[in-house]
Formats: sequence, C-alpha cells, structure tokens
Amino acid sequence: MLGTIVNAAAIIAGALLGNLLKSGLRSNVKEIVMQGVSLTVILIGLSMALETQNVLLVTLSTVIGGILGEFLKIEERLNGFGRRLEKRFSNGDGAFTRGFVTASLVFCVGAMAIMGSLESGLTGRHTTLFVKSILDGVTSVVFASSMGVGVAFSALPVFLYQGSITLAASYVKPLLTDAIIREMTAVGGLLIFAIGANMLTDKIHIRVGNLLPAIIVVVFLTIIFDLWPF
Repeated sequence: MLGTIVNAAAIIAGALLGNLLKSGLRSNVKEIVMQGVSLTVILIGLSMALETQNVLLVTLSTVIGGILGEFLKIEERLNGFGRRLEKRFSNGDGAFTRGFVTASLVFCVGAMAIMGSLESGLTGRHTTLFVKSILDGVTSVVFASSMGVGVAFSALPVFLYQGSITLAASYVKPLLTDAIIREMTAVGGLLIFAIGANMLTDKIHIRVGNLLPAIIVVVFLTIIFDLWPF
C-alpha cells in the first residue's frame, strides 16, 4: 500500500500548490497549459489504445461497458459525490466538481494505475506507482491552478481504486495474462483519449464515467475470446 499512499499524498500536495498559484497565473497562461496537457492526455490515450491486437474486443468491451455504466449512472453518481463535497468545502461555483471528477478519471484510468497497483500487491515493489506519483503530482499543480482545490479530493478515489487492486492482486493473479493486461491497457487508453477530448474543448462531452465498466468487461471478453477465437 506504500505506493498508493505516496501517490495520494503527491496529488494532494500538487493540488494545494496549484491552488496557491491560481491567482499568480494569468488566464492565457493557464489556458495554453491546459491545452497542452489535454493534447498530451490525448496522445497518451491514443498510444495506449493502439496496443490492442483485437479491435473487435475493444469495441464490444466499450459498448457493453457503456451500457452498464448508463444503467448504473456512474458518472451521475460521481458528479453527485463531487457536488456534495463542493457544498461542504467550496463556494459553489462548479469548479470543485469539475476538478474532482476530471482529476479522478485522469488519475484512476490507465495502465500505470493498474500495473503499478498489481506490481505493489504481487511483488511488494512500488517503482511504477512512485513514477506515477511524480506525474500525478505535476498534473495536479496544473489542474488545481485552473480548477481549484477539488483536484485534491481526487486522492480519495485514487487511494480506494489503487488500494483495492493492490489488495485483490493475489486473488486475481491467475486471470492476469499478457493478453488481458494488453487489452485492459487498450480500453483504458481509449477512455483517456476521451478524457483529453473533453478537456480540450467544451463542445465535446463524452460521459467517460459511464464507460469505466469497459475496463472490467474487457477482462471477461478476453478470456472468452481466448477460449473461442473469432
């Protein structure tokens, strides 16, 4: 759990620093920095998505996961959780929720969160999560300078998400073949690409939260595809 604890602490520290710098950064500087980060997120997501060796598998996982997410109203619940925190800790301008939700999705979805947590749980080494902590800490500074202190609270879902994977790693080890990790990475990359698109312009709104079940769906579909190749 050490890697996850360090990761959560880095997010909080970065967010607090970014919140302090908010008044010191001109709007045009924050805008161009956020655009640069958005493009980088898109690039990372695209590079991860292209690792797939079965586009049909990724497509089915995304569609089925999206349907499940719509029924479960994941994004609505995540937004609701953010709004409840906003009422408690912010001035109600809406930036708190956006910072919390955006940062939570960016920090939780992706190969590093999954692989780092698995490495921590299966081997006791935390190298990947330490590297992720540096990246998340820097990103938190940028996010918080634009979206406020809500970014700091994304440390909670990061801690719960990565901590759960770490604790469960020993139990799911037999299922984690190279194919499963590869396709989970591809689906996660597709969602990261969508996050970057949402961050880049207000004209696009993909309900990425409702697509999160795709990361679980792809595990089962990969097993099925391995047993009965299409």
